Amino acid sequence: MATKRALEAQLSVVAGFENPQAALEQYPTPPEIAAHVIHVADLQGDIDGRTVVDLGTGTGMLAFGAALRGPARVVGVEVDRDALATAQTNRVRVGTTTPIHWIQADATRAPLRIEEPVTVVMNPPFGAQDGHEGADRAFLVTAAEVADVSYSVHNAGSQEFVEAFAADNGGEVTHAFRATFTLDRQFDFHDAESKEIDTEVYRIEWT
Repeated sequence: MATKRALEAQLSVVAGFENPQAALEQYPTPPEIAAHVIHVADLQGDIDGRTVVDLGTGTGMLAFGAALRGPARVVGVEVDRDALATAQTNRVRVGTTTPIHWIQADATRAPLRIEEPVTVVMNPPFGAQDGHEGADRAFLVTAAEVADVSYSVHNAGSQEFVEAFAADNGGEVTHAFRATFTLDRQFDFHDAESKEIDTEVYRIEWT
């Protein structure tokens, strides 16, 4: 197994959004966070030989991280056609040979019917934009429907919400850890060149 640092280096070539949409909260997942999430998932036996689904894959960061750790296949679901085009270009940069299937669809209504064990990885929108509160809940609904286990990134302070949602939907939070990453200025309403964001990552087993 390659080290987490090696995985981060491999993911550092993944390009972000060319024209990010604020309404979709299109912020790139930093390679260090993606590498950490995928490394933990791999250590738990949740990657090797399984189908990994990246809900809201964006330009493919988590999908590629999973693809580099020996899954049977990876499925990336993304509503934005332009982001998927960048993901396809990123695949050449990363150089993985693992089968990756890109699906243009709303991740909260993903047309997925997968019989074999599924691991979901996702960095869903936090619902920070007006009118999009609770956006991460809709992603968790999909995870509960299609996954045996999921890894998801949420805004800091989400523990009570995530644990309650899991408990109400046949799931159990088994692991949780904090992660801080830097978001560079992308939109006109950003008043700083970069900002530190505190997040929490949850592993949920679904039954």
